[in-house]
Amino acid sequence: MKKLINVLSTAAFGSAVALSLSVSTAHAQEWPTKEVRLVVPYAPGGTTDVLSRRVADLLKDELNANVVVENRPGAGSTVATGRLARGGRDADHTILMASPGHTIGAAIYPSLAYDPVEDFLFIQNMLDIPNVMVVPANSPYESAVEFIEAAQDNNMSFSSSGVGSSIHMSGELFKTLTGSNMTHVPFAGSGAALPALLGGDVDVSFENMPTVFSHIQSGDLRALAVTSEERSEFLPDVPTLKEIGEHNLDQLVTTAWFGLIAHNSFPEEAFATMQEALQQVMEREEFTNFVEQLGGEKGTIGGDEFKTFVADEVARWDAVAAEAGLRQE
Repeated sequence: MKKLINVLSTAAFGSAVALSLSVSTAHAQEWPTKEVRLVVPYAPGGTTDVLSRRVADLLKDELNANVVVENRPGAGSTVATGRLARGGRDADHTILMASPGHTIGAAIYPSLAYDPVEDFLFIQNMLDIPNVMVVPANSPYESAVEFIEAAQDNNMSFSSSGVGSSIHMSGELFKTLTGSNMTHVPFAGSGAALPALLGGDVDVSFENMPTVFSHIQSGDLRALAVTSEERSEFLPDVPTLKEIGEHNLDQLVTTAWFGLIAHNSFPEEAFATMQEALQQVMEREEFTNFVEQLGGEKGTIGGDEFKTFVADEVARWDAVAAEAGLRQE
């Protein structure tokens, strides 16, 4: 089994990359004419931030231009996304690292001043990370089905990194599909949520792979299932919820996805140049190794296919938010 490395606390220190590398004439495009701004809609230190800084470093080489990472946290990513949606003079040199918060935020806040699909161009999905259904080591439940059958008769608690996170919404979707009695216990980030899970203060979580992998390896947490379409190569003995199938679990496939978007006024030349540059980035060994360290898979969709995926996600989380009573009108 490959070893999964916890990079979230260290990768931010590796953001300085030399800018003097030469670029092939294939990339000597007229765009960009100035530095490119990559906006992160969350605070520094999380997966979105770390991924953005790694991508920015590699993009500098491919674009032959400086790529500056700017953190704009707030309201589950909607502050930064709303600002991008308004466009403005720098819209032709600004991109944003979107994640499930882009679609979940639209579901929770239906009165947003922007359309999460039509106001943006969807350049490239970069990374997909599975969530893992985990219970404390002393939990009596050895399988997802055992947990569901117990939760249908008794109330269970599930933790998350905060309201509207992919971890929270995965739990809400699980609850809805299986008819489980589950109470959400939100924390201010996965770092705060993890001790409660390890200590048995909550019954289950649907955490991102990088957060819990080392604790699964050590035996402090028990993995019951992964939420991805196929089994993870890092947890090959852990089934997917889809393959378990019972209690409507065949309908539960979700990952934490991360991809670059821009304002819908982003120039065609810029869009084409960015797609080409990102393909080069994703083929580089540094990016491949980084994806493996996170226990994820490289994204495979861009352009219209990425847009369709996002539209489908908006519809799915809208239904889940309505069922869970999460909408903030």
